[in-house]
Amino acid sequence: MSSIKAFIQKFNFYGWYVVAILFFSCALGVGSRQAFGLFVDPWAQDFGVSVFTISAIASVGWVTNGLAQPIIGKLTDRYGGRQVMGISMLVLGLASVLLVIVSNIWALAFFHSIIISSVVSGIMFTPAAVLIAKWFLKRRGTAMGIVTAGGSIGSMLLIPFMAYLLVLGGWRLSILATAAIMLLIAFPCLVFIVRNSPQELGLKQDGDHGKTKAGSSPQIEAKGPLTIERWPECFRSSPLWLLGGSYVVCGVTTAMVGVHFVPYSTSEGINVSVAAWAFGLLSLLNLIGVLCAGWLSDFMPRKNLLGSIYLIRGVAFVFLAFMPASYGIWVFAAVAGISWLATVPLTSALAAEIYGLKHVGVIVGLLTMAHQFGGAIAVLLAGISFTFLGSYIPAFIAGALLLVFAGFSSLSVSERKVSVRYQPVKIGLN
Repeated sequence: MSSIKAFIQKFNFYGWYVVAILFFSCALGVGSRQAFGLFVDPWAQDFGVSVFTISAIASVGWVTNGLAQPIIGKLTDRYGGRQVMGISMLVLGLASVLLVIVSNIWALAFFHSIIISSVVSGIMFTPAAVLIAKWFLKRRGTAMGIVTAGGSIGSMLLIPFMAYLLVLGGWRLSILATAAIMLLIAFPCLVFIVRNSPQELGLKQDGDHGKTKAGSSPQIEAKGPLTIERWPECFRSSPLWLLGGSYVVCGVTTAMVGVHFVPYSTSEGINVSVAAWAFGLLSLLNLIGVLCAGWLSDFMPRKNLLGSIYLIRGVAFVFLAFMPASYGIWVFAAVAGISWLATVPLTSALAAEIYGLKHVGVIVGLLTMAHQFGGAIAVLLAGISFTFLGSYIPAFIAGALLLVFAGFSSLSVSERKVSVRYQPVKIGLN
């Protein structure tokens, strides 16, 4: 009976309610971003512009989103994840409503590329990673894996929902319905359920060791050799550059496939619906991969798992480059799917455990900015490869080679020396 009671207490920890809301928030954020492709043709027709113009709006949005990441991280460190995510969700919902009533392409570009692309970063992984790091220690990887899985669920469920409304009543109805979910459901949940730390409720990380007085000082936390007091100090140590270089490659490869997977398939004579099903398989397996990676990382060095994920994705790109497309896209989806977003919980957890919680928001924001910039460049270069060389294969081969670099870069992190997980007990206020 005591073991059953302990199990119930462990999973009745309030932190898991926070995880659930963050899961929902990331599902909305990722799903709405991934749905951009649904509106390319309708916007081009409605506003009388070319597909290239809409693509340029998307590219500017990627850059804006990347620039916003460290700012969002800094605001989260200073004011708290609950405040940042709540305000961001409110602004995102209102901006989406205003997007529905725009009458020219310049207004569309402003709202999407500047406002929406900026504030969507405030409801996703950067502030979520800060909250998870404060609520969880021993189950940090598992919790962040669940939150990251929200992105997969968002892609799997929100995109078909928005596509159905697009067919039913046009792009304005589709976006307006999503805005209503943000304003009427997600925003109140973030404001009234999420808390910045367990200390606000008189709890401790992971729900362990009973309760503390609500509003008391943060619990004493172990420090590692690279725990920082000022965030610029992180640039002086190698783990940031190793993790950052790997994360750039993550952005390069995920963005390349996210934008060009279907065009590559159709250029090889594969039906659009077949390519979409293959990408759906990737998303489904990604859900499993993210959850498993997060859970496993709580029981083994995270950098070993992270490096292996990059190398597995590299193998997938080799299959995509050299196999006949008719079955190569399916093999790629199966192999790459287990690694797709699995880098997110591992990278953010490593950042928190190497550099401490005080500035984890801005550090994760910097890493995510590098990720987004890598993605923006890759989308452009893959398009150039197809336009001028007549093939995506050079881009896929380049992706495979970069993933080998990313794998060994991640494995080179001296986690046992610099992560607080492996340090002898030495306490101090962070």
